[in-house]
Amino acid sequence: MAERLVFLTGHLAKVRLERLLAGLGETEFAWEIIDIGVKVAALMSEDIIKRRLSLTGGIDRVILPGRYRGDIEHLSNHFGVPFVRGPDEIADLPAFLGRAGEPPDLSRHDMRIFAEIVDAPMLSVEALVARARTLAAAGANVIDLGCLPETPFPLLEEAVRELKAQGFLVSVDSARSDELSIGARAGADYLLSLDENTLPLAFDYKAVPVLIPATPGDLDSLGRAIEASQKAGVAFIADPVLDPIHFGFAASLARFIEARRRWPDIELLMGTGNLTELTDADSSGVTAVLAGLCSELQIRNVLAVHVSPHTLRTIEEHDVARRILFAAKNDGALPRSYHPGLLQVHDRKPFTASTEDIAALAAEVRDNNFRIMTAEDGIHVFNGKGHAVSRDAFELFAGLGVEADGAHAFYLGAELMKAEIAWRLGKRYVQDEPLAWGVAAPAPETDRTRLAEAGHTLRAKKER
Repeated sequence: MAERLVFLTGHLAKVRLERLLAGLGETEFAWEIIDIGVKVAALMSEDIIKRRLSLTGGIDRVILPGRYRGDIEHLSNHFGVPFVRGPDEIADLPAFLGRAGEPPDLSRHDMRIFAEIVDAPMLSVEALVARARTLAAAGANVIDLGCLPETPFPLLEEAVRELKAQGFLVSVDSARSDELSIGARAGADYLLSLDENTLPLAFDYKAVPVLIPATPGDLDSLGRAIEASQKAGVAFIADPVLDPIHFGFAASLARFIEARRRWPDIELLMGTGNLTELTDADSSGVTAVLAGLCSELQIRNVLAVHVSPHTLRTIEEHDVARRILFAAKNDGALPRSYHPGLLQVHDRKPFTASTEDIAALAAEVRDNNFRIMTAEDGIHVFNGKGHAVSRDAFELFAGLGVEADGAHAFYLGAELMKAEIAWRLGKRYVQDEPLAWGVAAPAPETDRTRLAEAGHTLRAKKER
């Protein structure tokens, strides 16, 4: 029997919602639209829904507008029917419904993120613990203490012990044998970066060595370290080392591919910092490509680093990327339409309404409140007195008639400038909402909250 869905909406969106659902043609579900009796769907509250909504039997799910911020669990319990928060925009409903009505499951991944604290020797133990908490909250699984050349790290042992006592997994990355030994004795879980000559350091401790070639680019030396670890019965991770662009990048990609061909079953690690840090490009796109390579080659460990200001959200980007790639791989699908966290500068669907849609909506408005929307032809501002369009926010302001109302003028100026920025970049603009910058600048309801909610929704539905 087909699933029966009820969509709750308001006056202004009902006609458009009907047109969109009818345009889907034959679907795997039956649908009904209920106008809850408010003009704008986002204004519906839990109390309004409870008072005005009456459901017949046989309803499988009720889809709420994405901007409804009430407790959907309360509604589900009250009506005895699962309530689900849909997308923010009607234009996104087809994608939302395209997976049998389920949001993608982003609760899972198979990649371990090592987050390096590159200036660890310069920090106090308290500062290291605080930094570790921030990194873990962003998605890091292992806190990597990066040792610096010619820089003493007198607090290394104390730092490892304290981080372990606080419940963190810890790795120590150093070119000095004495620092690696100190870290191992203190209880470090991983040692970076050992080669065939320094590997014996790991034999006397429980720390897992991350192996690199003794000579840059020499897979044979990496192979000898792998063989020695296997012979000693020591668990290990191998890192063929990713090099920066114009300094061996293409050859290093080939090394990773060759390493996976030679050793199809071993654990591999990729350090992404040589690309994210040393390329003047938004790191989200670089991270997405590298995560895709890791997904195809079954590289389940990455070492991420933040030094350059432009990689401020690199851990969050790696976290979203690993979830998207895991879900897409399991679905046998392209990594599209899973989560917008890596779409920071542009949006795939920047305009939620066509010029014709906006014109039809403007014709229905009778009050003096200004509505601002964007479409391919520019910025639209309208109310019951008129409708203007421009690609320049300053051109619109003169016709608004708010020169004597400072507060209103400030509000409209801010909104129109935000709309122009969105229009020029190809981003989605929604009046009274912040622009969405993905994980580059999380909104009050963070991307991590959305990820967790998506996973919870899917699991709850499966349990039912």
